[in-house]
Amino acid sequence: MKNGHWNHRLCLARISEKTSSAGRPAALPFCTNRTRRPISLSCWGLSSRLAVSSKVRIKSCARLARSLAQRKCGRPKGASRLVGWQAAVIVRAITDRTPDQLKMPFVLWTREAVRDLVAAKFQVRVSRMTMGRWLKRWGFTPQKPVRRAWEQNRKAVQRWRKETYPGIRRQAKRDGAEIHWGDEMGMRSDHQAGRSYGRRGQTPVIPGTGQRFGCNLISTVTNRGTLRFMVFHGRFSAPVLLAFLHRLIRSARRTVYVILDRHPVHRSVKVQKWLARRTAHIRLFWLPPYSPELNPDENLNNDVKANAVGRRRPTDRRDMMADVRGYLRSTQKQPHIVKQYFHAPTVQYAMD
Repeated sequence: MKNGHWNHRLCLARISEKTSSAGRPAALPFCTNRTRRPISLSCWGLSSRLAVSSKVRIKSCARLARSLAQRKCGRPKGASRLVGWQAAVIVRAITDRTPDQLKMPFVLWTREAVRDLVAAKFQVRVSRMTMGRWLKRWGFTPQKPVRRAWEQNRKAVQRWRKETYPGIRRQAKRDGAEIHWGDEMGMRSDHQAGRSYGRRGQTPVIPGTGQRFGCNLISTVTNRGTLRFMVFHGRFSAPVLLAFLHRLIRSARRTVYVILDRHPVHRSVKVQKWLARRTAHIRLFWLPPYSPELNPDENLNNDVKANAVGRRRPTDRRDMMADVRGYLRSTQKQPHIVKQYFHAPTVQYAMD
């Protein structure tokens, strides 16, 4: 107190300190005291002489101190420096575009890429960790992207889903035919899949042969759980495809509809002539160009590469082919596993 005047700042500081340490109930007796006797302020370290002439001011200071003690400081939790429409612009850009399409020096949407996009559009700069929290709040998670060809025609893909394949399915139902989805792939002995435990900072070493060899696989699957395959080595050609199709016809009890990609061998003249003589037994249909995600047999290929090749160490080509055949024969006896190849989001349309 200076020159007989009440020092509000001192009172507020003392009261705030005591209420924050002792809690709110300690301040209530002082504030609710309606007597005209001098009020003792010793609990706050203040002289009782100050209370005689300044009871109202003390009450207002106590009220203000309680409100300050209850008020949370800083930016509210979950608050963002971007307003709603600005966040919506960033989310739309991440969903619909890639960084290189926006002329940014990135290929994938990383925290650094999104941070630079926010800074370029709205002049808001945040740390890498903050950008990670924003992405999580917007519903984004880090994922391994799927590669799609630039040459893919989206309209052709939509037409296949909505018109072409439903027409094939109706025709197969009328003819009593079975729809097979086919594909072929190559496998190499140095393919690696999975992880192994090791000491921190020391990469585990798995011994294996230094020779490189491989084999090929051609297969078909149906949404009823049927699997047909042929493992071979050498170049994939029309005679190899015809040998597999002949075996497929022989094992089927009804007409077979086979859906394949547009590989040159599939559309070769030799294959077309062979099909023309067997229209009552087999027919071929073509997927849209550059659209492997529409073929459920691709999921079988990924399964074989990951489990029959990537997690084993064959010593030579014969050993490798035996491993692949053994894995496929085991899968062939479990139709429920084959049906699961049709559960991926991009091929669920083929489940019916």
